[in-house]
Amino acid sequence: MTSFDLPVDPDPVEGITGPFDPPGIAWDRVSPRLTTARLVVLGLTLGLPILACAAVAVLVTPWVWLAAGFLAAILLWAVLLVPRQVRAIGYAERDDDLLIRKGILFRQLVVVPYGRMQFVDVQAGPLDRKLGIAKVQLHTAAASTDAVIPGLPPVEAERLRDRLTARGEAKLAGL
Repeated sequence: MTSFDLPVDPDPVEGITGPFDPPGIAWDRVSPRLTTARLVVLGLTLGLPILACAAVAVLVTPWVWLAAGFLAAILLWAVLLVPRQVRAIGYAERDDDLLIRKGILFRQLVVVPYGRMQFVDVQAGPLDRKLGIAKVQLHTAAASTDAVIPGLPPVEAERLRDRLTARGEAKLAGL
């Protein structure tokens, strides 16, 4: 059993329960490799400007060290926050719907009834493929209700795509 096969704790955020933790739900967690993917993107997004600010500070004016320090503080905060954000992502398959939850401070629980799904999409960019993860996106009639499960191993993403598609077709056929 790998770490992403373990169920998500009932609530990884300070033991709070309520509308985000329906009783009797065994949450599945995403792969911890999603943390690495997000940190690489953050490192490139903030690391390159930090290096540019440092170069300008050395070559032109030392006041630019303030900008480099500010960006470095944001990067440090993000490095501490991202692993916790990834641990807060979970999904659960029920008989009639799929639950997806995420967030630490601003929590979100998305319930997608199988009968409302139009199609299920699996995506993996170059970094995702290198790290062995994929993203499953569920599309519904309303664009604002599309749900995403990032950081799944490709085998699990494929299994989930096929299972959700079959369940969605079965629910639509029953209407």
